[in-house]
Amino acid sequence: MTDKTLYDRLGGYDAISAVVNDLLPRLMSDSLLGRFWMNRGEDGINREKQLLIDYLCSNAGGPLLYTGRDNKTSHKGMGISESDWEKFTGHLNSTLDHFQVPQQERNDVMGFIESTRKDIVEQ
Repeated sequence: MTDKTLYDRLGGYDAISAVVNDLLPRLMSDSLLGRFWMNRGEDGINREKQLLIDYLCSNAGGPLLYTGRDNKTSHKGMGISESDWEKFTGHLNSTLDHFQVPQQERNDVMGFIESTRKDIVEQ
């Protein structure tokens, strides 16, 4: 028996897309984090959303090719702090709660997200 990828265990593209579509509005409307989307046009936000979906699908073992920049490059100079990161992970957990993501998959998602912290948070 072959172990399923995290992509498959999460429900594939549609499920990951639904998570992103729930998470981004939470982040954008947050009083602390909303500054990262200020003065962004709808097209830019939609492109960012699609890149995020592709990134997550690809890194979860899905059949998508992520063509965006690496995390260090795309977040450099944004001034993302530890408190921003904590706020973000709180919203991510709320989104995972909303979709009733099982504990093992939640642990795997959060483990992956945590592995990106060093390239995103500026000290």
